[in-house]
Order: sequence, then structure tokens, then C-alpha cells
Amino acid sequence: MSVPTERASVSPVGTSGPTVAGSAAGPAPGRRLLSLDAFRGFIMMMLISSGFGFVALANHPRYAWIARQFDHVPWKGMVFWDLIQPSFMFMVGLAMPFSFGRRRTQGETFKQQLRHVLWRCVLLLFISQILMSIADEGYPRYVPHVQLDNVLAQMAFTYFFCFLIMQLEFRWQVLAVVLLLAVHWGLFLAFPGADGPFSMTENIGRRIDRVILGVNPADYYVNINVMSSTFTNLLGLWCGQLLLKRRGHAYNVMAIGGGAVLCFILGFALLPVNPMIKRIWTESFTLVSGGCVLLILLFFYWLVEILGFRRAVLPLVVLGMNSIFIYCVHIVATEWINDVVGTFTRGFSFLGTLAPVAQSFCIFLVMWYLCYWLYQHKIFIKI
Repeated sequence: MSVPTERASVSPVGTSGPTVAGSAAGPAPGRRLLSLDAFRGFIMMMLISSGFGFVALANHPRYAWIARQFDHVPWKGMVFWDLIQPSFMFMVGLAMPFSFGRRRTQGETFKQQLRHVLWRCVLLLFISQILMSIADEGYPRYVPHVQLDNVLAQMAFTYFFCFLIMQLEFRWQVLAVVLLLAVHWGLFLAFPGADGPFSMTENIGRRIDRVILGVNPADYYVNINVMSSTFTNLLGLWCGQLLLKRRGHAYNVMAIGGGAVLCFILGFALLPVNPMIKRIWTESFTLVSGGCVLLILLFFYWLVEILGFRRAVLPLVVLGMNSIFIYCVHIVATEWINDVVGTFTRGFSFLGTLAPVAQSFCIFLVMWYLCYWLYQHKIFIKI
């Protein structure tokens, strides 16, 4: 496999990724961290394939257990599908130390970097509103509207907060995120709904959204999630700072694994007083999902940087290096691609129960090939 090392990797929001590769002493400057591309590609594969259609088998006794992993839980709890957005945010944070470190070596000042961050945030918000106005299932389609709870809009805010926080010393970074989590939790406790502070239908987040936007986001999401989800960005940023120190694979594995264990301990310890709810990004969800994302990173770091399975992850890297492009294609064109593919496959109705899986796999292959064509021509789209 030949991966262009001169290109910066692209995050789901267009953040330039680290340009490093593994060595016995850890990542070396000037090369790609291919494990991040593979991680990003894996998450994009799950997203654009819609879980390879297994969600359609929710009522089948044999496949219901796997179908549950590819649809958000109604309120409390967590399944694999609830890790998609935390993974996006984590990977954006992971790329930041490399991206801004490279900019500093090129002589950029803090003011120049701040202008770059603000411009990127504006673009993210602009793109998110276009995509959601075209294809958001929770609102009238093809009707312009403001919607801030989607992943790109949320990232625009958390990316900005994370940039400001990363200017501080590490201890103050930790203090800043603890304060954000405390204020977020405190708001829910101070202004409970009729069913308590974490009510699905009436909580402080929904009240704030009604005041600011005049409406509540679909599916009980709230926009003050940006306060607690900033931690997920910072968790990725801390991993990026760790890898930049080049202390060796053993140290990196112990630190990332230890961080995952700490997140699990703290997150599960909070469950009696802070339920795990992704839609309002509670503190227990923030920590437990953070631990899960750390373990996913650890797996790809072990597979690619330590064991050296670089060729094996090429299909994922192809997606990971053009993730902003394929995310937009997924949002806007999935239904059209499904109709086109279905013209020739007839939805694989002859396969019976597994027909949705085969159809989703074909749709995924079409999208993957679009990225592969770009990859072959060294076209990498970023913001």
C-alpha cells in the first residue's frame, strides 16, 4: 500500500490530522499517524453503511441483538451507535496538537491561528445548516432552518472551546473542563422538570432551546450538550499531546489504556446520581463513552502502529482521508444511491431476511469507491 505522506489527514469536520507514523519510540514528526486515518475510516464506514442495514432486522429473533447496536437508545443507556458522535469529536481533538504544532513551526501567531479557527467554525456551521436543511429527518426537507444539535454544528462550538482551553497549562485545562461539566450538571439539577432533572420531555436544555431558537430539536436532543461534549474533544487533544511526546509504544498503550479505565471508573460511579443519556450528554455518558473511544483508538494504534498492519487498513484509510466529503455525500445522496442501486438489485429481495444487509453493503461500496477514486488521484477535501 502506498499512502501519500505529504497530505494531512482529514477529520469529519475537516480538521487536519497528524502527519506522523509509528516507530519504536512513538510517532515521528513528518509522517502520518495511520492509525487515526484507520480509526476515522472505521467510524465513517459504520455511518455511511447505516450499520450495514442490520437495524432493519430489529424484530428478527436471530439478529435483534446486533440490530440494537445500530440504533440510538430511546433515552437511558448506550449502544455502539451512540459512540459515533463521541468518536468524531475525539478524533478532532486528537488532530489538534499536530495541526497547530505544525502551524506554529511555520511561524503562525496565536492571532492568525484564532482567525483560522473562527473561519473554520463559521464554515462548519454554514455547511451543517445546508446539509440539515436538505436532509434532516426531524424537520421539513428542503426548507432552510437553523439546527444546532447536529454533529457538525456541535463540533464548531466544541472545536472553538477546545482551542481556547489548549492554550492553558495542563492542570488548568483539567480544571476548565471540570468546571464545564459541573456547570452543565448543575443546570439540570437547579432547574428540574416535572419528572426530575433528567426528564426526557422537560429539562433545562429544552427550555433554553425554546427561548433561543423558538423550537426544540428533534429526538429530545439539546444544544447545551456543547458544554459537556467539549470534554470529549479535550480527551482526544490530550491523546494527541501524549503521542507527540514520543515516549514509546509501551508508555502510550499504558497511558491510553489507563485513561480508559479511569473514565469507566468515574463514569459508572456517577450512574446512581447521573444517568447515562446521550441525547443530553450527561456526565456519566461523557466519561463512559470517552473510555470506549479510547479503547477503539488503542485497538487501531496496536494494530497499525505496533503490529504494522498498514496494508490491511487501506480500505479504512481511503474513507478516513476524505471523511468530510463522504459525510456530505452520505447526508445528501444516500437515498438517491439506494434508488439507483435498487434499480439493478431489486433490493436483493431473493435473500429474504438479509436483503437490507446486502443492499446497504452495495450502497457502501458505491460511496467507498468515490473515496477510492479521490484517493488514487490524490484529492483530499478539507475545510
